[in-house]
Amino acid sequence: MLIEDRLKELRDKINERVPQGIKVTEVEFEGPELVIYTDDPKRFADEADLIRVLARDLRKRIVVRPTILEDPEKAANEIRSVVPESSGITDIFFDADTGEVLIEAEKPGVVIGKNGITLREITKHIGWTPKVVRTPPIESSTVKQVRQYLRSVNEERKIFLRTIGRRIHRDIPGRDETNKDAPRKDQWVRVTTLGCCREVGRAAFLLTTPDSRILIDCGEKPDNSNGTPYLYVPEIHPLAQIDAVVLTHAHLDHCALIPLLYKYGYEGPVYSTPPTRDLSAMLQLDYLDVINKEDRKIPYSSNEVKTYIRHSITLNYGNVTDIAPDVKLTFHNAGHILGSAIAHFHIGEGLYNIAFTGDFNYSKSRLFNSAINQFPRLEALFMESTYGGSNDFQPARSDAELKLYETITNVLSRGGKVIIPAFAVGRSQEVMLALEEGIRLGKIPQVKIYLDGMIREATAIHTTYPEYLNNDLRNLIFREGMNPFLAECFQQVDSSDLRDKVINGDPCVII
Repeated sequence: MLIEDRLKELRDKINERVPQGIKVTEVEFEGPELVIYTDDPKRFADEADLIRVLARDLRKRIVVRPTILEDPEKAANEIRSVVPESSGITDIFFDADTGEVLIEAEKPGVVIGKNGITLREITKHIGWTPKVVRTPPIESSTVKQVRQYLRSVNEERKIFLRTIGRRIHRDIPGRDETNKDAPRKDQWVRVTTLGCCREVGRAAFLLTTPDSRILIDCGEKPDNSNGTPYLYVPEIHPLAQIDAVVLTHAHLDHCALIPLLYKYGYEGPVYSTPPTRDLSAMLQLDYLDVINKEDRKIPYSSNEVKTYIRHSITLNYGNVTDIAPDVKLTFHNAGHILGSAIAHFHIGEGLYNIAFTGDFNYSKSRLFNSAINQFPRLEALFMESTYGGSNDFQPARSDAELKLYETITNVLSRGGKVIIPAFAVGRSQEVMLALEEGIRLGKIPQVKIYLDGMIREATAIHTTYPEYLNNDLRNLIFREGMNPFLAECFQQVDSSDLRDKVINGDPCVII
């Protein structure tokens, strides 16, 4: 069946299900979503369960967009009249190409309302499709630049998403179009390891079926030797034939070489969680800077990082999404770093289920809930095994923190300074939370804690996505109104003068 015929069939099914008087003017695939264009989005908003019912019946992620748009200035005033002032709206951006209005607010939950009631009210008043993002409590230059860049390439994004949408929903040779649930004759699944196995670093796996090719991660090797995955092997070459890249998390051994794919001819999407996209961009640009300072060959430029961002498609945990004609992807919490995900793939119509853990943490940390281990169905699991040796025992977190508190108290009592080397993403925030609580509960003396390097920027991205933090931390931030990342004990070292003063100054802690 031609894609136009499939879209017509979907439009007819939608028109059969919508109440009389609601007119659907166009239906189009945009990335993994089915977009419904209508002259009357307000009526759609009145029917609270309609989109959910359509998504269930059609088995698609559905977005409704208006064909007729209200004047942006008038619409902005109506948004502010509908949304409670306590939401702290900081910016409203209208995208005429998509019919969406992006509302940036300090409290997105207030803009959304219980069960989305306020969002529906906004749509009923203005017709534009509202999307809500959080205003970072600590300003993040990365988040700001990513959002501004995506705004600047709206038209390119729309063309790209339509191209990808049609590719995802293309015909599968050999499938019975009269009975899509019937199995095709040629059925198999293959996983090719392109790096990472029996070594630390350059994570890369290729998931292949008769109809799809999906790359999971593309990282570098930390010791810089043979640092690139096997991207030249016939299974993956040429890169243009890959349907999708799925990124589990933002550490460089998993994300560093994603932009390199675009340099070598890849033109498709990269699926990740929103914080993974932002953290990856930050770390990739820093990666280029470090390589340049070490006078090594730069594998790609900042332009390829921009290309990656332009081709990124973000998914939240639990959203089941078509990414290829015969593959659905669901992300689940991996408990490792902000936005880290276990990638679960449902292949065919119930043919096979396979998951890749990426790095994961099977215990609750100060930052994150423990990794998910319950799946509706799973036939195969590719599991990260770093620290999985028979002698790789870690001390209990409580014991490690007690040792940290004792060491800090000891050093400060003799007038010294405590220097804690830590990765900017993940480890630093864990240490920050432990130290903030230690000071607040009197386990260590009141002391200034200086943050050097990228730690503050990485922490700012954490504050942008508190919904990805663990239950206790979310409750602390949302219900008790206390964000430990904003504690007065923390100070960013942002100049050489301040760095000299810290080194030559009073006892302190430096991360």
